[in-house]
Amino acid sequence: MALFKSGNPTLSEKVFQSQVVLPGEAVMTEKGALNKFFFLFLMVMASASFTWSAFYQGKNVLPWVIGSAIGGFVVAMVITFKREWSPTLGPAYGLLEGVFVGGISAVYNNAFAKVAPGIVMQAVGLTFGVVIAMYVLYRFRVIQATQRFKSIVFTATLGIAVFYLIAMVLRMFNIDMPFIHEGSNLGIIFSLFIVAIAALNLILDFDMIEKGAAQGAPKYMEWYCAFGLLVTIVWLYIEILRLLSKFASRK
Repeated sequence: MALFKSGNPTLSEKVFQSQVVLPGEAVMTEKGALNKFFFLFLMVMASASFTWSAFYQGKNVLPWVIGSAIGGFVVAMVITFKREWSPTLGPAYGLLEGVFVGGISAVYNNAFAKVAPGIVMQAVGLTFGVVIAMYVLYRFRVIQATQRFKSIVFTATLGIAVFYLIAMVLRMFNIDMPFIHEGSNLGIIFSLFIVAIAALNLILDFDMIEKGAAQGAPKYMEWYCAFGLLVTIVWLYIEILRLLSKFASRK
């Protein structure tokens, strides 16, 4: 079976290695993967609305946000190593991610209500716009997922992950990297770079889904690919929300 590579760590080239489909078994399709993505997206929206409402009812959602972030990370790791469990764990991940996204969105919306009203809706709109634009660019082959392109995006994504990990460790010792959160010129340039890399990951994810279906991957890989695409889109949304907050903080 041919090898593919994605910048999204959940959709790396190793995913399709040793994936054997027995004669007569159902195989993955692009339509099936997208349908399952939309189902997971509904899970995110449902649980996000719950946390959002809880915040505006005066409840402390911080424990839920932290708990869902940890739970989502654990579930994501299990799915990554046990891909055949993705039909069961994928929806669970969607619900946990929704709790996290809903809580974070409510906090940002409340914090910037005066200087940037509707910041969350702006972030949602921009996220959808970027996803649609990248899909069109991919479908019409304006941007092609060549091996060099994949390598560059994968390396950049890995570098960002390591950088964020280092920043988290330093924060435990009360050492902050200011430009990650502040609205300085450097901080905005940093966020624009992260948003760009997240957007380029979408090209690789679309390519992975298309080629996985063409190779006849097992049916459960539809759930796995839908999960991987959701990971990228949620990341993109959070980074766009962070970028908008930096612009708002300059007002």
